[in-house]
Amino acid sequence: MRLLLVEDDEMLGESLQKGITGAGYVVDWVKSANEGSFAIQSILYDLLILDLGLPDYSGLELIKEIRNQNNKVPIIIITAKDTIQDRVIGLDVGADDYLIKPFSLDELFARFRAIFRRLGGRANLLIEYYGLTLNPKTFEAMLDDEIYKLSNKEFAILVALLETPGAPLSKSQLEEKLYGWDDLAQSNTVEVFIHGLRKKLGSKWIKNIRGLGYFIPKVPVDALK
Repeated sequence: MRLLLVEDDEMLGESLQKGITGAGYVVDWVKSANEGSFAIQSILYDLLILDLGLPDYSGLELIKEIRNQNNKVPIIIITAKDTIQDRVIGLDVGADDYLIKPFSLDELFARFRAIFRRLGGRANLLIEYYGLTLNPKTFEAMLDDEIYKLSNKEFAILVALLETPGAPLSKSQLEEKLYGWDDLAQSNTVEVFIHGLRKKLGSKWIKNIRGLGYFIPKVPVDALK
């Protein structure tokens, strides 16, 4: 999953980028509202983490701008402003959640999972699809009573494919989910991760259409030959 962090504090931004990346997410970091606006219009992010006190214009104005463009990217505000009124305003203009600085990374990650769970229409943490169960907290997959530890990139590919079963995602679309601006993707890395997933879960789970991309079947996998 690819996230955007908009935070002008160098020390906090560096710490958050390191911690979020270490937890298996892909994160791009910018330091102004203008840079955040440009990034949001250029890349389809799974989540925006936004400070309110930015050097050019406020995070609240950026949220209004994003929502006026009908962009539904989930937004978590991170700020030192801790009054009830500040929180009400932030949520009313379009944010999905609100964290007061300082906060722990564990709480931040729990907020990530809660938002992704709600977006997926799930009542619990686990992602389930025709006998395949994914755990976003541990990056594990369970299939036929076997538990498979996935790399963060393998997990990200599965989650991306499960968002739209039956609809192929191209190599470039998957790479956008797997790599941030500072990462250098090798030409065959998507194929390597797909091969690893097929080896663990079986070839029935991930199909491909030449020239279009990879997809997870929209019918029960057991029904496939």
